[in-house]
Amino acid sequence: MFSSLAIVVYLVALGLPLYFLFHFHAQAWYWHVLSALAALCLGLVPMPAWAQAAYFDLLMGFLFVFLVVWGVGGLILFRPHHPHHEKHA
Repeated sequence: MFSSLAIVVYLVALGLPLYFLFHFHAQAWYWHVLSALAALCLGLVPMPAWAQAAYFDLLMGFLFVFLVVWGVGGLILFRPHHPHHEKHA
Protein backbone atom coordinates (compact mmCIF):
# COMPACT_ATOMS: atom_id res chain seq x y z
CA MET A 1 0.00 0.00 0.00
CA PHE A 2 2.70 2.48 0.97
CA SER A 3 4.83 1.87 -2.12
CA SER A 4 1.90 2.45 -4.45
CA LEU A 5 1.04 5.63 -2.56
CA ALA A 6 4.65 6.80 -2.91
CA ILE A 7 4.54 6.18 -6.66
CA VAL A 8 1.32 8.18 -7.01
CA VAL A 9 2.62 11.04 -4.86
CA TYR A 10 5.87 11.35 -6.82
CA LEU A 11 4.10 11.10 -10.19
CA VAL A 12 1.81 13.93 -9.12
CA ALA A 13 4.85 15.87 -7.89
CA LEU A 14 6.35 15.49 -11.39
CA GLY A 15 3.18 16.08 -13.38
CA LEU A 16 1.68 19.03 -11.54
CA PRO A 17 4.53 21.52 -12.10
CA LEU A 18 4.88 20.38 -15.73
CA TYR A 19 1.16 21.01 -16.21
CA PHE A 20 1.52 24.45 -14.61
CA LEU A 21 4.51 25.27 -16.81
CA PHE A 22 2.72 24.35 -20.02
CA HIS A 23 -0.62 25.83 -19.03
CA PHE A 24 0.54 29.08 -17.40
CA HIS A 25 4.01 29.26 -19.03
CA ALA A 26 7.24 30.12 -17.24
CA GLN A 27 7.10 33.07 -14.90
CA ALA A 28 9.90 35.53 -14.21
CA TRP A 29 13.28 33.79 -13.96
CA TYR A 30 13.87 34.82 -10.35
CA TRP A 31 10.80 32.89 -9.14
CA HIS A 32 12.19 29.72 -10.68
CA VAL A 33 15.66 30.31 -9.20
CA LEU A 34 14.04 30.91 -5.81
CA SER A 35 12.07 27.69 -6.18
CA ALA A 36 15.19 25.67 -7.01
CA LEU A 37 17.05 27.21 -4.07
CA ALA A 38 14.14 26.47 -1.74
CA ALA A 39 14.18 22.85 -2.90
CA LEU A 40 17.93 22.66 -2.29
CA CYS A 41 17.52 24.09 1.21
CA LEU A 42 14.63 21.74 1.93
CA GLY A 43 16.69 18.77 0.80
CA LEU A 44 19.69 19.72 2.92
CA VAL A 45 17.87 20.46 6.19
CA PRO A 46 18.08 17.53 8.60
CA MET A 47 14.67 16.34 9.71
CA PRO A 48 13.93 16.38 13.46
CA ALA A 49 13.29 13.10 15.26
CA TRP A 50 9.56 13.76 15.63
CA ALA A 51 9.21 14.22 11.88
CA GLN A 52 10.77 10.92 10.81
CA ALA A 53 7.60 9.19 9.72
CA ALA A 54 6.63 7.74 6.38
CA TYR A 55 3.94 10.29 5.57
CA PHE A 56 6.15 13.22 6.53
CA ASP A 57 8.83 11.83 4.21
CA LEU A 58 6.25 11.70 1.43
CA LEU A 59 5.25 15.31 2.08
CA MET A 60 8.86 16.55 2.08
CA GLY A 61 9.65 14.45 -0.99
CA PHE A 62 6.61 15.86 -2.78
CA LEU A 63 7.64 19.43 -1.97
CA PHE A 64 11.24 18.79 -3.00
CA VAL A 65 10.36 17.22 -6.36
CA PHE A 66 7.66 19.81 -7.08
CA LEU A 67 10.00 22.74 -6.36
CA VAL A 68 12.89 21.25 -8.34
CA VAL A 69 10.76 20.50 -11.39
CA TRP A 70 9.05 23.91 -11.25
CA GLY A 71 12.34 25.74 -10.74
CA VAL A 72 14.52 23.96 -13.28
CA GLY A 73 11.71 23.48 -15.79
CA GLY A 74 10.84 27.15 -15.65
CA LEU A 75 14.46 28.13 -16.20
CA ILE A 76 14.71 25.83 -19.21
CA LEU A 77 11.44 27.07 -20.73
CA PHE A 78 11.94 30.74 -19.80
CA ARG A 79 11.98 33.13 -22.72
CA PRO A 80 12.54 36.80 -22.00
CA HIS A 81 9.91 39.10 -23.39
CA HIS A 82 11.28 41.35 -26.07
CA PRO A 83 9.08 44.16 -27.30
CA HIS A 84 8.09 43.75 -30.91
CA HIS A 85 9.08 46.73 -32.95
CA GLU A 86 6.72 47.22 -35.81
CA LYS A 87 7.64 49.31 -38.78
CA HIS A 88 4.96 51.73 -39.73
CA ALA A 89 4.95 53.16 -43.22
